Amino acid sequence: MTPQAKLVFSLSLTLGTTITISSNHWVMAWAGLEINTLAILPLIAKSHHPRAIEAATKYFLTQATASALLLFSAMMNAWYTGQWDITQLTHPAACLILTSAIAMKLGLAPFHFWFPEVLQGSPLTTALLLSTIMKFPPITLLLMTSPSLNPTLLTYMAILSTALGGWMGLNQTQIRKILAFSSISHLGWMAIIVCYNPKLTLLNFYLYSLITATVFLALNTIKTSKLSTLMTTWTKTPALSTMLLLTLLSLAGLPPFTGFLPKWLIIQELTKQSMAVAATTISLLSLLSLFFYLRLAYCATITLPPHTTNHMKQWHTNSPTRSAIAILTTTSIMLLPISPLIPTTI
Repeated sequence: MTPQAKLVFSLSLTLGTTITISSNHWVMAWAGLEINTLAILPLIAKSHHPRAIEAATKYFLTQATASALLLFSAMMNAWYTGQWDITQLTHPAACLILTSAIAMKLGLAPFHFWFPEVLQGSPLTTALLLSTIMKFPPITLLLMTSPSLNPTLLTYMAILSTALGGWMGLNQTQIRKILAFSSISHLGWMAIIVCYNPKLTLLNFYLYSLITATVFLALNTIKTSKLSTLMTTWTKTPALSTMLLLTLLSLAGLPPFTGFLPKWLIIQELTKQSMAVAATTISLLSLLSLFFYLRLAYCATITLPPHTTNHMKQWHTNSPTRSAIAILTTTSIMLLPISPLIPTTI
């Protein structure tokens, strides 16, 4: 792909995201989502591999269906209320259809079926875009319409997402699929709190995007996409492998790291809302995903696993690591001390 084409697609992604997050009219928000979809499709299919073409086709069909549902819910709400304002979503059927459309856009269970397959067929840099930037416009629409949505439905979808994201990622050996199920599990944490404290959902999304970007960029630097090759990369970049270990533990939400901050605040807010049962359930279900995070972290350490591998050990290289990865790694691990400032700012 030529640099000019990459520039056009990058600008289109920026334009589509900006249109969606800054619009008050449903048609403008829908147009921004469509621009985003059309801009990311060539990036998914740029390798011309059959798996990449399949991933692009699945992504296009799913996103087109979700966009049609979103436009249908907006038309239904406009038919009964006479206005197209995003924040004035009042019709119950329109709210239900919109929830399904945004869940399909995000990959929230039970509409999660497309996301692992699309991520597996995409390059690591495109998978990073799909996991972070492409989720920002639907998250924004979810935040803008959160007062009108059904909190019970979102709670059930969130618990189901956390359960499926943890359970289905247990037996995966492809790192992109593991990170896809990790995204589904994290979306559960975002969805369960959006009706009660939308700013916590935004905070969770920001920190998730930060840590996921660190993991994807590190994996792209060491050129690995499977557990079997991740086991041998410590000889190539030992320092980066060690930092990847800590970043994965942060993504798992273990207490000393940044990833524990949103879970801590969400559990606290759910307890204030008299939802201790839901908080306990989603916390226990997140232990499922902790297993494959720990497996990834174990494979990324500087110790070899106890079983043999058919892959050759890679030679140590002195190629410099990008400064962006160093900055992202530091923030992905060490932001927890500023947590007393977060409630005052949000």
